[in-house]
Amino acid sequence: MPRKLGIIMDPIQGINIKKDSSFAMLLEAQRREWEIWYMVVDGMRLENNAVVSPASLLKVTDNADQWFELSDPEIIDLSGLDVILMRKDPPFNMEYIYTTYLLELVEKQHTLIVNQPDSLRDCNEKLFTAWFPQCCAPTLVGRRLEDFNRFLSEQSNIVVKPLDGMGGKSIFIVHEHDKNRNVVFETLTDHEQRFAMAQKYIPEIQQGDKRVLLIDGHPVPYALARIPSEKDNRGNLAAGASAVGVELSPRDRWICDQVGPELSKRGLLFVGLDIIGDYLTEINVTSPTCIRELDHIYDLNISAELFAVIESKLAS
Repeated sequence: MPRKLGIIMDPIQGINIKKDSSFAMLLEAQRREWEIWYMVVDGMRLENNAVVSPASLLKVTDNADQWFELSDPEIIDLSGLDVILMRKDPPFNMEYIYTTYLLELVEKQHTLIVNQPDSLRDCNEKLFTAWFPQCCAPTLVGRRLEDFNRFLSEQSNIVVKPLDGMGGKSIFIVHEHDKNRNVVFETLTDHEQRFAMAQKYIPEIQQGDKRVLLIDGHPVPYALARIPSEKDNRGNLAAGASAVGVELSPRDRWICDQVGPELSKRGLLFVGLDIIGDYLTEINVTSPTCIRELDHIYDLNISAELFAVIESKLAS
């Protein structure tokens, strides 16, 4: 009997298969002759003590003109799946959290969820770095403008961002003498009603914001360095950054050694660390990317490594 894999993702019609890590995972599942069930969040529900959803059998092809084929949807009980890949992109809002509660009920029926639902809730991609202070630049998480102004005076240049963003959204660099400083702080904190994060500006961003992928706490030996464009400060591909492959440095590996065991313990099987210079800046647990780029540059099959771990978890 083939393994049954469910994937929850954003609409497959809109993905860019050259850059989509979920698509790379689907190709690997198909190579292993797994049965693939495609779902979006909209139709999921708890009914008669079962979590069910409309789902379609999915076939994928590495062809940018026609990359998927879906069967007519049918209602399935998610506990009948061996594995579910939770690959929906943020925003990480209450709807996302409710989805993790539903998936946690499925997990209790012995379906493997990647990544583990309670850890998706607990490990905020920005704030979870605080669990590893030895790896991080000076950081502030708060709501009061006076705290951000004091932190800026101490650090001279800072990066300020929301705790629930992705793809470089609403990231600001603020300088000590910037007359827009209070406007930025007011906007991000919604006039002191919402927590935001500030980090010391790391000038090595000009050499790239490195995305390091970890599988069950173990790093892929190469990273994708995302280098800001001349017109932008953000090292995000969605914000126009360019990408080059780099080998992990000794410092990168040290950071992975610090973080990796905790990720594995929390059931976070596929994670992307963001590292700028010598510092960990984010721990991406929801839908990390960069598989396809690294596979292409270094002739890897990162998804095969992930599925080997998944199979070992199923067998244990």
